[in-house]
Amino acid sequence: MQTGSKRSGLRAAPLPGPVYCDASALAKLYLPEPHSEELNRTVAGRQDLLAADLGVTEIVSSIARCWREGATSLERARKLQRTILADLDAGYFQRIELTPGTHRQAERLLLSLPTVGLRAADALHLALAVEAGAASILTFDRRLAEAARGVGISAAPELE
Repeated sequence: MQTGSKRSGLRAAPLPGPVYCDASALAKLYLPEPHSEELNRTVAGRQDLLAADLGVTEIVSSIARCWREGATSLERARKLQRTILADLDAGYFQRIELTPGTHRQAERLLLSLPTVGLRAADALHLALAVEAGAASILTFDRRLAEAARGVGISAAPELE
C-alpha cells in the first residue's frame, strides 16, 4: 500500500464544481486501486474539492480491517490517516462538517428516493454534498451516484 497525495503533476479534466469526494473516491486518491490514476488526473490542480471527516473515518475503518487481517502494518495504517488529515488541514480539500442539519437532510433524502437503496453513510455523503452546493460528486458507489443524479448533482465517473 502507498500513502500520500498523488495529485501533483496530473492534468485536470472538466467536471462541474464544486466537487464532493466521498470515501470511495478519497481512497483511490491515497491508495493504489483500480482507477486511481484516472481519478488523480481528474482532480489534479482543482481548487474546488470538498471532503468530510466522514470519508476519512470510512477509509481508516477499511485500512484498520486490512491491518487486523495482516494485510498491512499498523504503522502504514496510521501514516495513511495522518496523510489524509494533513491534506485536509492544508486545504487540498474544503472540509465539510456534519451538523444536525446534515443528518436531517440525509433523513429527507432517505425518505424521498424510493428507488435508490441508500445506506446511512451514503445519505450523509449526499447530504453533505447538497448542503455544500456541490455541482458534482466523485464516487465509485453506484447507489450514491444514482441518488446524486436524482437530486440534480452530476456523478462521476460513469460506472458500467
